[in-house]
Amino acid sequence: MVPNEAHQHMGIISLLKHFGWTWVGIFVVDDESGEHFLQTMEPLLSKNGICSAFTQRLPKLPRFDDFDEVYSVLLSSYKVIKDGKSQTLIIYGESMALIWLTAIFFTRGPRENYISSVTKVWIITTQIDFMLLGLQRSWDFRLFQGAICFTIHSKELLGFHDFLQTIKPGGVKGNGFLNDFWEQAFDCDFPNPNVPMDTSEQCTGGERLESLPDPFFEMGMTGHSYSIYNAVHVVGHALHDISLKRSKPRAMMGHNIFELQDLQPWQLHLYLHSISFNNSAGETLSFTDKKEIGGGFDIMNMVMFPNRSFLRVKIGEVDDTAPKGMRFIIHEDMIMWHKGFNQVMPISVCNEHCPPGHQKKRKEGGKFCCYDCAACPEGKISDQNDVNDCFRCPEDQYPNKKRNQCISKTMSFLSYEEPFGISLASVALSFSLLTTLVLSTFVKHKDTPIVKANNRALTYTLLVSLLLCFLSSLLFLGKPGKVTCLLRQPAFGMIFSMAVSCMLAKTITVVVAFMATKPGSRMRKWVGKRLAYSVVVSCSFIQANVCFLWLMTSPPFPDVDMHSVTTEIIVQCNEGSVTLFYCVLGYMGLLAIVSFIVAFLARRLPDSFNEAKFITFSMLLFCSVWLSFVPTYLSTKGKYMVVVEIISILASSAGLLGCIFAPKCYIIALRPELNNREQLIRRKN
Repeated sequence: MVPNEAHQHMGIISLLKHFGWTWVGIFVVDDESGEHFLQTMEPLLSKNGICSAFTQRLPKLPRFDDFDEVYSVLLSSYKVIKDGKSQTLIIYGESMALIWLTAIFFTRGPRENYISSVTKVWIITTQIDFMLLGLQRSWDFRLFQGAICFTIHSKELLGFHDFLQTIKPGGVKGNGFLNDFWEQAFDCDFPNPNVPMDTSEQCTGGERLESLPDPFFEMGMTGHSYSIYNAVHVVGHALHDISLKRSKPRAMMGHNIFELQDLQPWQLHLYLHSISFNNSAGETLSFTDKKEIGGGFDIMNMVMFPNRSFLRVKIGEVDDTAPKGMRFIIHEDMIMWHKGFNQVMPISVCNEHCPPGHQKKRKEGGKFCCYDCAACPEGKISDQNDVNDCFRCPEDQYPNKKRNQCISKTMSFLSYEEPFGISLASVALSFSLLTTLVLSTFVKHKDTPIVKANNRALTYTLLVSLLLCFLSSLLFLGKPGKVTCLLRQPAFGMIFSMAVSCMLAKTITVVVAFMATKPGSRMRKWVGKRLAYSVVVSCSFIQANVCFLWLMTSPPFPDVDMHSVTTEIIVQCNEGSVTLFYCVLGYMGLLAIVSFIVAFLARRLPDSFNEAKFITFSMLLFCSVWLSFVPTYLSTKGKYMVVVEIISILASSAGLLGCIFAPKCYIIALRPELNNREQLIRRKN
């Protein structure tokens, strides 16, 4: 006649999970039902991440003949309640268990002390009713203020309260139980001619039940009373069905017909399973296929008053037949907690929660609900309490310092708006203007000896190449796109190779011209512009083939690097084929080294023809810049790699411009008297 107890078990689990109570104590009656409850609940608790802090067994019946044993049980129970960290205690058993728990604290001191000394949340199963014995008349239940009780679903029946008010002892002949109850409840005795007694101690029969404190007698319809009421009507309907069948001459549906007075209780079972009717409260009663009554459990909050009365407030329900998501309902705002909690939701855990930014670390030898807290490892976060493992942020985010939140990474590239970008762009444009000025100066003085020396066209080509070198650095500024990524490295490699090829051609021209002046030299046929042009074209052609192969097989493309810098998304150009990229740099370096060696060997040739000294210094500077570029480039990340490359381009180009053309511009602009053929011849002699 009561719902399946398994629904109550799941209701307790749902309640604990709803409030986050993972460390609970359990009191059970010391009998088979208590043992069954433990065997059922403990696996469910573990499965749902909840631990039992302790398990205390209470005697089913007190043995007052052995006071030492009773006191030992009381003392051990008191200690686990007082000293334990658990703020939530589950009580399973019968109403006597509640009497035991009240006695535990009453025996420890005065009433007010034991009421206020224990601040706990009591979860009480449906088998227990709040009651006191006669000897506990001075006790009250304020110890259990705020208790959460599972009760059998019930409804108030019309006329039930009026019926209780009409009950008087002696109203039913032979009802000795009512007399015994009356004497115990009102602490009086009915007159006995054989026993003299004080008139004040006699029961008059006029006492009113509603005057009794609730623990002695509840005037409301409890779950147990409602179940008994329904059971009586179920039996009545079963007997009615039997009486209808008895009036027929033959048995129906294979059942034998019995006289009602000869009926055995088990013979009712054949008629019970098909019963369905509405009781006086308007609820339909029927049995399931498993011969269990339908319905669920109500969740009640106990509100205790100083006058030893209490009020049951319904705060939720458990109904396994309800739609999913509605099987467990709790109205948290309606709960009246124990005054010791100051109306703040209690916390019942083995230890403090691990805050965000930390993860749980299991204690050796302890239950899994007890753990230490460890900070999240580098690169991981936790944004909730009590996480088992920290997790990594998405690729486009990174952990903050507290490791409890992910922050969006900023897009990082060398833009024109930032100081580095503005400075480098300004330097590149300044050198471009300076190169243009030098070129225009040489064009203006194209017929002077100092310009015509060492191949005027080669000088123009070198200046144009240097101008393009300075301008090519601008391709490295701004957000990388398809076009800029495709052009920047190949253009840089081609332009620099042409510039270095011009330097090599100039040096070879000096050497060949000097050797051709010797009597009978065969080098005279190489003197002229053809050799210089051949050197520039052939050297540049090789680099052009490498760049063409690079662009055709694995060209550079825009890319993002999520991992090199923790707080940034690096927008960069992926070089495609790294091998071909270093081939371009390596070939350029090879040309520079060859130019340096040739210029160094030719540095002592007559000054009239010689630029080798200046080329030697320029190539020394050029090689130094690019040799230092490689390790610096590989050791930097993000936009600073681009900064290193731009600085290398500007420094090496400026070195060539300064070392080769500064002395000539000095003569053209400040010492024009030295810029004539007679001066060159005199210097030669």
